[in-house]
Amino acid sequence: MNITIIGAGYVGLVTGACLAGSGHQVTVVDRDHARIAALKRGVMPIYETGLEALVAETVAAGRLAFTTALAPAVAACQAVFICVGTPPRPDDGHADLSSVYAVAAEIAGALDHFTLVVTKSTVPVGTGDEVEAIIRDIRPEARFAVVSNPEFLREGVAIADFMRPDRIVVGGEDGEALSLMAELYLPLTEAGAPLVSVNRRTAELIKYAANCFLALKITYINEIANLCEEVGADVEHVSRGIGLDSRIGAKFLKAGPGFGGSCFPKDMLALMKTAQDHGMPLRSVETAVAVNDARKGEMVRKIIRAAGGSVQGKTVAVLGLTFKPDTDDMRSAASLVILPRLIKAGAHIRAYDPAGMAHAAPLLPGVAMAESALAAARDADLVVLITEWAEFRTLDLDQLRATLKTPLLVDLRNLFDPAAAEQAGLRYVSVGRGASPEAMPLTGHQPFAAMQQGLLAVS
Repeated sequence: MNITIIGAGYVGLVTGACLAGSGHQVTVVDRDHARIAALKRGVMPIYETGLEALVAETVAAGRLAFTTALAPAVAACQAVFICVGTPPRPDDGHADLSSVYAVAAEIAGALDHFTLVVTKSTVPVGTGDEVEAIIRDIRPEARFAVVSNPEFLREGVAIADFMRPDRIVVGGEDGEALSLMAELYLPLTEAGAPLVSVNRRTAELIKYAANCFLALKITYINEIANLCEEVGADVEHVSRGIGLDSRIGAKFLKAGPGFGGSCFPKDMLALMKTAQDHGMPLRSVETAVAVNDARKGEMVRKIIRAAGGSVQGKTVAVLGLTFKPDTDDMRSAASLVILPRLIKAGAHIRAYDPAGMAHAAPLLPGVAMAESALAAARDADLVVLITEWAEFRTLDLDQLRATLKTPLLVDLRNLFDPAAAEQAGLRYVSVGRGASPEAMPLTGHQPFAAMQQGLLAVS
């Protein structure tokens, strides 16, 4: 099938490369001339495992091309995918759909035959109706159908997610359009991927509902981690204990500094605003947003407490800046909140990230970037791990201890084994791993021995 992708960002580029890898003829369109020129040279605008190789392979095979010319690409295709950004509007938190609607108008002017218009961008319920109305208003005679096909790509493993998805969601009311979408995804469904066909508004809501539910799981385990620290429990064991329940599942039950990235924060705000506009507020989502916002402040206080109550004049080595490992994405990263607050408290920050420093540097003025984890830790008063990159797992803790001025490691991702850290001579502070039960008061509860004595006295 001949496919046009509009938007050479994260979603558009991965979608285009993967569809080309599935055997389709794909043209990726973007108005950013510098980005398209770089892609033609094989230079990726994002860091994503396996993407550079897949793009090179499909370009060499003649199935993937890049251009800034939208009209001819749309006129020649059977399906055009809208893959542009929908960031939150700064004034009210609603998804900014201006780019989606602008692209819809451009598509309308270029339609030449029956064409599938596929909304891949994450958009609120009813956006597909508006896209259809825009195109119909500009080209009343045009033959087209608007379909919702939300993406479920996790940064760092996006290619695997696309090629081996948990599900493919397609929303539309036009039978011919749904048949074409089934044909488009045949290479994936034949390999076992389930195709979920629903109406367009349902498909739009599925995306938001899925992301918000996962964010709720993260928020929940972070609050449980706080309780673990107070009662002497271990959140790692709690997570495993509840995650083995098939009704709950183990994923997204990892305690840490809160969720970030390009999806969860903006999607929660957008769904929250949509629900409020319809008089059906989602209280659980509203609470999760507030709890996650506060989470970064809690991590700052944890770091300062671990440093003895003050970081004034101290050098803090930071490992990991991106919102998660295996990406260079800094959007809503915990580091963007934690590091400025530490600087405000008087700390000197020296940081290292395997892929994100180029993007992080302009966002974190005053933070010195180091060439390695050990270089960041050299003569530091403490080291703080924020992002759990795989290379940090193999750090020689004895060498890290010898590099530090003060043997203090604050692990906000519970990456390291406490016993190994302590054996290396490090004072180790992590998240949700409480003190020993002997040190914890039984507030509000009577110990069994005292209860037994009371019962004997009564008898």
